[in-house]
Amino acid sequence: MLAILKKEINSFFASPIGYLVIAIFLTLNGLFLWLFKGEFNILNYGFADLSVFFLLSPWILLFLIPAVTMRCFSDEKKQGTLELLLTKPISVFHIVLGKYFGAFILIIIALIPTLLYVYTVYQMGNPVGNLDMGSTIGSYFGLLFLVAAYTSVGVFTSTLSDNQIVAFILAVFICFIFYIGLEGVADFTSSNFIEQLGMNAHYKSMSRGVLDTRDIVYFLSITLFFLILTKLKLNTERK
Repeated sequence: MLAILKKEINSFFASPIGYLVIAIFLTLNGLFLWLFKGEFNILNYGFADLSVFFLLSPWILLFLIPAVTMRCFSDEKKQGTLELLLTKPISVFHIVLGKYFGAFILIIIALIPTLLYVYTVYQMGNPVGNLDMGSTIGSYFGLLFLVAAYTSVGVFTSTLSDNQIVAFILAVFICFIFYIGLEGVADFTSSNFIEQLGMNAHYKSMSRGVLDTRDIVYFLSITLFFLILTKLKLNTERK
C-alpha cells in the first residue's frame, strides 16, 4: 500500500496536476474571500469570522476533488495497466487505499496554507483574537471529513469508466446529491431522516464546534462504503 501511495503522490507532483490543484484551490478561495465583492468577502462581512470560507470550500472541492481522483483507475484502464496492477502480490483493498490516500493527502496539502486565513482574521479582530476558535477548529474537522467522503466517491467513480471525463462527471453528480441534493429532497418532503442522510447536515453540525460522534460515524461510514464499492468493482475486473 505504501508503495502505491508514494507512487501516487510522486505522480501528482511529477506533473503539473498537484501544483495546479493547490493553486486553483487557493486562488479561487483568495479571490472570493478577499478580492471579489459579495457575500463571501471577509472584509465586507463585518465580522472576524471564517464561516464564509467554510461555506465556500465544499463547493470548490466538489469539483476539484473529482478532477484529482478521475485518473486514479480510469487512467490505469485506458493504458491497459490495471490488469498488471491487480496481479501484483498485494490485496485489492490495499491498492484502493494507496490510491485513495494519495489523492486525500494532496487535498490536505492544499488545505494547509488556508491556516493563514485563520491567523489573518485572528489579527483583524477587534480586539485582536476575537475569533471563535472552537467553531473554526470544528469547521476544519468537518472539512477534513467532507474531503475524505468526496475522495472516496471520486476513487469509486474512476473504476466505472476508462474515460476520465465520465468519471469526473459521475463523481461531481454523486457528491452533489450527497452534499445538497438530499437536503433539497428533505425540505420538499419535510423529512428529517432524509436530511440526516446528506453530508451538509453533518458538516454544518461539526461547523458549530461540536464534534458529535454521530457526525463522525456518518462520514466514516460514507467513506468506507464507497471504498468497499471500489474494491468490489475491482474484484470484478480481476476475474
